[in-house]
Amino acid sequence: MEEKYKQQPTDIVKVVLFGPESTGKTTLSEKLARHYNTVWVPEFAREYLQDKWNNERKTCEPKDLLPIAEGQMRLENELAKKVTDLLICDTDLLETKVYSEAYYLGYCDPILEKYALENHYDLYFLTYIDIPWEADDLRDKPNERERMFLYFKDTLEKYNRNFIILKGDKKTRLKTAVQHIDNLLKK
Repeated sequence: MEEKYKQQPTDIVKVVLFGPESTGKTTLSEKLARHYNTVWVPEFAREYLQDKWNNERKTCEPKDLLPIAEGQMRLENELAKKVTDLLICDTDLLETKVYSEAYYLGYCDPILEKYALENHYDLYFLTYIDIPWEADDLRDKPNERERMFLYFKDTLEKYNRNFIILKGDKKTRLKTAVQHIDNLLKK
């Protein structure tokens, strides 16, 4: 049963866009996928929670986190089969773990935590908060961006993840990310 939260084995390079809400992760995921002529894994939670909001006018609850994790890994595993060398991920289970802990007083479901820590990515791009915050139905922490950024950074450091902080405008972020991905693909 827990296999649905696990990455399928693959030899491709996987990079993750990681960070607080409204920091340009989706935009950059799309641009990177276009640049490398590959696919990107969208954030499953966004569609799942938008549907929940539209149908019930309810926000995320702890019971939603495992279905979100399952959907995210299903998408990632399906899309990983369609590429030969690089997969861009708009999020991962470690990000879901961070949000769980931030919203639910430090709580993270043990199954989510296990796979958030076991799943592997070659590089994380931690997106900085230097772009304007954009409101939508799901975003709710415009005044906590710095605190959330530090939480994301601390998490990457705590679990010894390979990461680069992306700052600046869209063009600068894309250029920096491409340089680092090119280096990974050469290895």
